[in-house]
Amino acid sequence: MSKRNTQQRRHAIVAMLTEQGEVSVDMLSTLFETSEVTIRKDLAELEKNGLLLRRYGGAVPVPHEMVSENAVKVSEQKLSIAKMAATRIRDHNRIVVDSGSTTAALIPLLNQKRGLVVMTNSLNVAQAIKELENEPTLLMTGGTWDPHSEAFQGQVAEQALRAYDFDQLFIGADGIDVSRGTTTFNEIVGLSRVMSEVSREVLVLIESDKIGRKIPNLELPWEVITTVITDSKLDATTKLAIEKTGTEVICAPD
Repeated sequence: MSKRNTQQRRHAIVAMLTEQGEVSVDMLSTLFETSEVTIRKDLAELEKNGLLLRRYGGAVPVPHEMVSENAVKVSEQKLSIAKMAATRIRDHNRIVVDSGSTTAALIPLLNQKRGLVVMTNSLNVAQAIKELENEPTLLMTGGTWDPHSEAFQGQVAEQALRAYDFDQLFIGADGIDVSRGTTTFNEIVGLSRVMSEVSREVLVLIESDKIGRKIPNLELPWEVITTVITDSKLDATTKLAIEKTGTEVICAPD
């Protein structure tokens, strides 16, 4: 069987499990003419999505009683925003990806990029990066775990960031105050500001229904934000108001 692209191969693995009840890494590697490392990444991603259970040397189907009918899916708006953000990344870029569901949606779209260096403060983002076939160089900030943001924060994380320079920062926000910048419920904003300081471009990924929310804590002021990427539902008046701050606004198509 000739090589397939990643999604086709993973769909085929799930179909084979349904038919055969069990698959092995060795057999799949031979069948798809790819490395065992790649197959293990396929199985890890499929297990993460609740489509199988890994076993030593292979995988088995998920028992029916373990299948959740309430699996969380990424919204169409977040996917469109992430797809647009991915077009801004070139091969060999050095990027920072902050914690958050919208920024995490960006990671699977990086598989076609070569030579990337990615730093993150998020365990979820780090795990997703590890599963990419193109194997970007992964850097973690370390630091103090913050349960509110579900990410590492604090001086150790800030020091780790300052040891590097980056092409781009991809960061989310709880809200946008059109007159001030991005806002957050979290009172810990130091790391976000250091991320912006060490990055030549700062791209905020945010759904349009969060724009206009005046949350008390200012995270990033407009003067440090290069681009806002949002969905197509942003109204023209708000878009123009943001652009007047000197910030580029991109509305991703549906």
